Amino acid sequence: MPLDLCHPTAPHKKLKLPEWYVSNLMLDRALDAVVRRVKKFDRKHDVPYLAGYSEDGRTIYIDRHMPQSFKFRGRTIDTDRFLILHEEVEKTLIDRLGLHYLHAHQIATRAEQAAVRAAGVNWRDYDRFMQKYVKRIGDERLTKVPDDLDTKPYRDEHDDDLLRRMLAAIDKGEVPKGFRGAQLRDAAREIRRYVRRHATAGARRADGIRRAVK
Repeated sequence: MPLDLCHPTAPHKKLKLPEWYVSNLMLDRALDAVVRRVKKFDRKHDVPYLAGYSEDGRTIYIDRHMPQSFKFRGRTIDTDRFLILHEEVEKTLIDRLGLHYLHAHQIATRAEQAAVRAAGVNWRDYDRFMQKYVKRIGDERLTKVPDDLDTKPYRDEHDDDLLRRMLAAIDKGEVPKGFRGAQLRDAAREIRRYVRRHATAGARRADGIRRAVK
């Protein structure tokens, strides 16, 4: 038996550690592995919603004004690694598995939450800190956006947000004359379900959205 394997002569024994501790340790190591595989990392640009990726997926962008760490109960917590994990998972699910952005984003967020908690950090404290630096579409601070930034997430989020606001208006009775609220509500819900499953023609209109982020 090769001597570089673990326990070459002794039998494997069950670790006398709580299962959650082992899981957290393994998740932290997996996170390190994901970060090491990033081909190019850029912190020189303005990026909507803190982080993003290039169209070819080779570059991960993190907003230049986003601090690289924050203090949590006396510890210095590196935030870049969690953002990198989120963007890598999201981009992979979209490009390799064909998931819609809204679905990929939810899975990536769950992975980010798990990694943050595995590091012994409270998610609410982490998220509260991150939200202070978010630049949304139309933010005047978006003056230096990467030329190759993948804008599909922002287009899809825009489409879904528009439909949500339409449904909210319908629920408030703000319906144009000659239209029935129930019919409009059903139609908007059906379109939203479709948008969340597929990339629609409207979601592919990059020109207007590119102007919004540049």
